[in-house]
Amino acid sequence: MRLPPHLRGNLPRNVRSALAAVLLAFTCVLAAATGPGAQAVAAAEHTVTFVNSSGQKLWIGAGVNADGSAALTGLPTLDSGQSATITIPENSGAGHWRGKFFARQGCTGTPGSTFHCAVGDCGPYQDRCSTGEQPTSLAEFNFDPADTLAPWYNVSYVNAVSRPVTITPLGVAPPPDRGECAEMGCPDDLLRYCPPENLTSDPATGAPLVCVNPNRDAQTAYSAAINSHCPYAYAWSKQDTIPGNSVVRQCRACTGFTVTFH
Repeated sequence: MRLPPHLRGNLPRNVRSALAAVLLAFTCVLAAATGPGAQAVAAAEHTVTFVNSSGQKLWIGAGVNADGSAALTGLPTLDSGQSATITIPENSGAGHWRGKFFARQGCTGTPGSTFHCAVGDCGPYQDRCSTGEQPTSLAEFNFDPADTLAPWYNVSYVNAVSRPVTITPLGVAPPPDRGECAEMGCPDDLLRYCPPENLTSDPATGAPLVCVNPNRDAQTAYSAAINSHCPYAYAWSKQDTIPGNSVVRQCRACTGFTVTFH
């Protein structure tokens, strides 16, 4: 490592040697930050694979936290039995991604114009959301490379239950004690346990569509029904403050997640 010409002739030898050592160290750090190793770190973003096991066509919707997380486009439409994978942009923009996914159901109309959905409606676009979603089941995530315990994940029925949801980490073995990296949510049809006053049905067929929580911040008949049949999901907003709760997990070693709509 050589010093610039304007420094080489004007400094004592021992000072020149010290400066050369500092410059060499800086060059090594810079190479590590911008070279192939850094690119490998930036490329190690997690994936989310959506699986449609619902028996009906679904349009995947997504929302993001108001913290700089990038809004997603190009979200898939899945016939029953299909799956699709996206990559989470956690290393770009704000340097994290915090948000939620949900199933949009009964969607009709022209994308960009008259397109709307009976459940999980979030704007007139088929592959992205432009408004807040209607009450629905949520798969929630916190992807943050700066958080050594991340990613975090949970299933939320705090606003409502529509399709049952499970979240399964990828690239790790299921823990025997339902601890870190456990599957969250439940595959059971929770609509059959919905209090009648909270249930909305399809006006054309009478089929149950969504069970809406009457008070997301308190324990109610709704939360009791959900908790009794699915303890591994939020049924009200403060459930994570109850001792012994099992509503949130993190999985440091996973490569991504599968979100299944049952």
